[in-house]
Amino acid sequence: MKKHSIQVTAKSIESSGLPKDFKAAIAEYIWNGFDAKATEIKIDYSANDLGYLSNFTITDNGEGINLENIDQTFGYFLDSQKSTSFVNEEFVKGKKGKGRFAFGLFANTARWKTAYLTQRQEVCQYEISIKKGDQNNFEVKNEQIVENKALGTTVKFENIFDLTGDILEHESFEKYLCSEFGWFLFLNKDKSYTIKINGVALDYEQIIEDHYVSTIEIGDYSFVVSYIRWNTKIGDKYYFYMLNDSKKEVYRKHTGFNRKAIGFHHSVYVESGFFNDFCVTETDQPVLGLSGKNQADDHYKDLMKQLQELLSKKEKEFIRLHKAENLIIGYRKNKVIPEFKSNVYDQRRKEDLENVIKELYCVQPKIFQDLKKEQSKTIVGFLNLILDTDERENLLSIIENVIQLSDEEREELAKTLKKTKLSNITKTIKLLEDRARVVAVLKMLVFDLEKFTNERDHIQKAIENNYWLFGEQFHLISADENFEILLNNYLYFLENDQKSEKISDEERMRRPDIFLCRKHNVPDTESNEYNLEENVIVELKRPEVIIGKKQFNQIEDYARFIINEPRFNSKLRRWKFFIIGKKMDSFIEDKYESQKMKGKKFLVESVRNYEIYAMTWDDVFKNFELKHSYLIDKLDLKDAIKAELAEKGILFDRSLSNKLSQDIIDNTNKN
Repeated sequence: MKKHSIQVTAKSIESSGLPKDFKAAIAEYIWNGFDAKATEIKIDYSANDLGYLSNFTITDNGEGINLENIDQTFGYFLDSQKSTSFVNEEFVKGKKGKGRFAFGLFANTARWKTAYLTQRQEVCQYEISIKKGDQNNFEVKNEQIVENKALGTTVKFENIFDLTGDILEHESFEKYLCSEFGWFLFLNKDKSYTIKINGVALDYEQIIEDHYVSTIEIGDYSFVVSYIRWNTKIGDKYYFYMLNDSKKEVYRKHTGFNRKAIGFHHSVYVESGFFNDFCVTETDQPVLGLSGKNQADDHYKDLMKQLQELLSKKEKEFIRLHKAENLIIGYRKNKVIPEFKSNVYDQRRKEDLENVIKELYCVQPKIFQDLKKEQSKTIVGFLNLILDTDERENLLSIIENVIQLSDEEREELAKTLKKTKLSNITKTIKLLEDRARVVAVLKMLVFDLEKFTNERDHIQKAIENNYWLFGEQFHLISADENFEILLNNYLYFLENDQKSEKISDEERMRRPDIFLCRKHNVPDTESNEYNLEENVIVELKRPEVIIGKKQFNQIEDYARFIINEPRFNSKLRRWKFFIIGKKMDSFIEDKYESQKMKGKKFLVESVRNYEIYAMTWDDVFKNFELKHSYLIDKLDLKDAIKAELAEKGILFDRSLSNKLSQDIIDNTNKN
């Protein structure tokens, strides 16, 4: 047995910055194994029912500890020989030589049993021991030449305290090891590097949410780039790590993507022979007399530009897939998104607004970060307002007055607004196509399937789901409900009043087919503003019914009932009543003539703020064709829209439904 001394005291060792946590202490021994070129680290322990550790070892299959220079390696403190060895060296973590003393945090003694290859190519095995409180001395014993012995080192911890089996079995210990060694195992997975805990390999990939490996060619150099996105925080800052051919870190640089509120936990590792003679300097300027390369090298500058572009792309993918959608969900929950009506048009507007918010968030998340609810509502309301105007593309200059954007962010935002506009055109095409199909079905019900069509089961159901035929701006209050239910739905919509109102009139049980309403502001004669409510009641008749005096009287009774009901009859409410049928008789034709001077198509009666209209189904369909043809003409890229609709067999003219109707007939026959 031989006793060796370190030229420091035990007290100075314990005050030298050793790990303060058992997880970090154990990590030191694992790094020592990898520093010794190990590919496998085994952590083995056993404990009784009370958690007491009866055995705890860490074993590696590295090169072992060379006894021939033990005083220059194990005997040095804060000056490990590993820090000066560059020949064929893998990534070196333990550069200060203090990791071997970390056991004092949880054990009284550490014993190493190591086997190394001597200069004579013989395997020498021996033991080293250090005791807590006497760390400035270590003992070497049992030196012997052995045959058929694998190289490597096992460190055994004895007289353990403050550490139990339960602690080592806890998931926090495994997650710590994943966080500490995950990147290293990932970069060396082609060499099958592993850490095993009681025989089970550490599943480091559990903290890797995404990874991407690519090669960048610059001049005569190849750079292997490994991007990793972690699902947990692995440090306060994120870096580009520059590694030489031996995976030794020669330089690290902040990525600049350290937006903590986003949770974009990432690392980028770049391996290349370019960094074999890379010399880090204090400035990014060329240095006279420097034999190697530094940050001023054009290859390095080009590399950094491409790395920034790669990381920017990855960050936006992450935000778009994981953060932007959560932002919208939170905005909906907290009612930051404005209320939109349930009709298809308003739902498209809502979708457009949410898409723009998500795209803006991807370009510049800090626009939406750390805002109070009212601030969020203000900026979202502003976006909603400007998206509905011709000033949409001026949003870029407005945003720049709120927050400073880089050239790249400005360019990206401009592309976003343009792309969103084009995607809105695509959605418009889908909207028009869907509506054309609805009209085609209604035409079939009215004209082709007349004998089988009735109001309640067919026409009523089709219209109540597509009431946009009578106005985009309305809200559906009731469908085929009596006047008492209609009144309560009406009051709830206008005033959020959930009280159950009663109507004593015997006519209260009559059931209008469709009741629509909207509330908006209009100026009075003194240019002030007041609320005005517009209401529409639609009565639908099956194709066999010819609209005449009887049907007119039914609608007139509805109007009279509303005039007499105090909760309906304010002069600030406008009422329009529509009766729809396949054909009008002479009574209705005469009523058209009596109202001709009013200049309103289809008007048959007008009293104060009440108007009654009679329309044929052909009038409804023709009005749809004219209105949507006008809409297409007002849109940008109208020729492209018309061409795409034409390919689908949709033309907004008299031949609108031919192809669609035939498709429906064909599908019906198949069934």
